[in-house]
Amino acid sequence: MSEIELHQLRHDDLVRRAEAEHRVREALRARRAARRGTAARGAEPESHTRRRSWFARTA
Repeated sequence: MSEIELHQLRHDDLVRRAEAEHRVREALRARRAARRGTAARGAEPESHTRRRSWFARTA
């Protein structure tokens, strides 16, 4: 194989990997947006859960 062919194979491989990573990022973005949309549409927040305070309580 010539250097040009090796270069083309490497280039094609990198393009395929970049496209796959792009699809993964898009799927994650869509999943996050769907989760936010569900929460915003009226799913009530858990009333029994309490957020832990990061600060110590004062006396």
